[in-house]
Amino acid sequence: MAEGIKRRKIMNMADVIDSDDDDDEEEAGEVIESAPPLSVGQERVYNYTGLKKKLIHPGVGFQTPEFGDEPTVHYVGSLVDGTKFISTRDKGEPFTFKIGQGQICSGFDEGVLTMKKREIALFTLPPNLGFGDVGMEGVPPNSVIQFEVELISWITVVDVCKDGGIIKRVIKKGEQTGKPGDLDEVKVKYVVTLSDGVTIAESPEEGVEFYLKDGKQSLYVIIILLSHFCSALPKAIKTMTKGEKVDLNVQPQYALGDVVTSLPNVHSPVPPNSVLRVDLELLSFKTVIDITNDLKVVKKIVREGEGALTADEGSFVTIRYRAMLEDGTVYERKGYDGESSLNFITDEEQVITGLDRAVATMKKGEQAIVTINHEYGYGNEEVKCDLSEKAAWEMDNHEKIEAATKKKEEGNVLFKNGKYRRAAKKYDKAVDYLNEEGQFGDDDKKVVKSLRVTCWLNGAACSLKLNDCKEAIKLCSMVLDAESYNVKALYRRAQAYMESYDLQLAELDIKKALEADPQNREVKSIQKTLRQLQAESKERDAKLYTNMFSRMAKDCSIGTKKPKLANTDKDKNDDVMEMELEKVVTTKGTRESEMVVDSC
Repeated sequence: MAEGIKRRKIMNMADVIDSDDDDDEEEAGEVIESAPPLSVGQERVYNYTGLKKKLIHPGVGFQTPEFGDEPTVHYVGSLVDGTKFISTRDKGEPFTFKIGQGQICSGFDEGVLTMKKREIALFTLPPNLGFGDVGMEGVPPNSVIQFEVELISWITVVDVCKDGGIIKRVIKKGEQTGKPGDLDEVKVKYVVTLSDGVTIAESPEEGVEFYLKDGKQSLYVIIILLSHFCSALPKAIKTMTKGEKVDLNVQPQYALGDVVTSLPNVHSPVPPNSVLRVDLELLSFKTVIDITNDLKVVKKIVREGEGALTADEGSFVTIRYRAMLEDGTVYERKGYDGESSLNFITDEEQVITGLDRAVATMKKGEQAIVTINHEYGYGNEEVKCDLSEKAAWEMDNHEKIEAATKKKEEGNVLFKNGKYRRAAKKYDKAVDYLNEEGQFGDDDKKVVKSLRVTCWLNGAACSLKLNDCKEAIKLCSMVLDAESYNVKALYRRAQAYMESYDLQLAELDIKKALEADPQNREVKSIQKTLRQLQAESKERDAKLYTNMFSRMAKDCSIGTKKPKLANTDKDKNDDVMEMELEKVVTTKGTRESEMVVDSC
């Protein structure tokens, strides 16, 4: 019976159109409420079974109970002639039941599913939805019956894991502000009891805070035990909203399992396979964001910012901060107690990477706690430095080379991950450290030159990926100023020329690259592509000239009759035009053929 209720569609019979059309058939369990709301006194037939509903008093809100919920109702049951056979009003106590279990009859459950809070309705049930051919005391077999029902309230019941292992009854609904995620820090109050009522765990009145992902907190050992050994707690919390109060019924597989467990402040061990009841309230939660997707830069939002805009790439920002080590030691602060704030432009390598990435996700007025792994901070070495990175003029030559190498490597990682724009900025920053080559000694000059060339080449590769041919040509030209036969620079500049359709310059670069490395496969490959582009270009030019001279010839030939001498002159002119056209096409074809041959 319960399965039938769950799968039955609640619909107005008048809304069933082309019911034999398989293409329009809805899935089992779908609820269709396409008909307008009932007016007081109006009656309507719901679903194909013949359930009738007449509205006596409208409800409030728009929500209705769902399958599995626990509504509390007053109801009066009677025959169609008015003979009453049951009434909660006579008893003076409302009735609470679970929808789907058929505690009264299936039609009763189906009717309540259509009701809103405080609504009163009269339902007429055919025998198949009532007591059938068996009947009951006061109800003859195969009787049509009526129920006047008032929906007082209901408790939402949720099967958290869809297997009956964690059943959540919502005692008080929370705010509609979203639910906590895996990484978020939550603050909860709870009382955990056994089925015999013995309390085995209880939070302080003010609640406790911990991270959903790992149950991390330092003050309350019990919450760690419950988070690690009782997986129900974080699973249930992730279904809750701020301010929500629930009653959890937790089966052993989601509780403490089949082992005897000793907990602090509990006189006797918890028996194996114990079913737990948890009274739980979600007081608040703080959103935690994994900015780098590797948990190495994590932001916990303490106070939400204004609006929807964030300080993304290229934004000029002003921040204040306190920087501290893991043990809480504050080693730097700005913007507090009269100190100046820190100003910088995001994604311009002006501060350490972790701070830069975090600030780029923040809104105006937002306050957050950012945890930065050393890989996005100062690296493995002990340093004395503020959060803004050293400028090149503050570094010695060794530090400049080291900083440039680090930026190049960071750019390589970004390039491999497809983040070409950010990678290009890393390469630019690396070159900035090495701009004044004359300051370096003879031993360092070779390293500096190699770093600069590599960063220019890699930057050109980024520009090609971003379809910025002009920048790619510029960077490759800088390489060629330093190394005139650098094959990679010639190859990439030729690519850029081809993309911008400057085929002659592309051919020159390819020719020069093959002089330096005749067997280079990549260069030979784009040479083939270039030849195809040249052939297509020649064909387009030939068509262009043909159409142009055809129009000229047509314009010269006016459709009026002229003297014979004039016609003779016209024929001569046409012959001259045809000869000129042939000459232009032949000459151009020869020139293109010669270029292709020379490039080999």
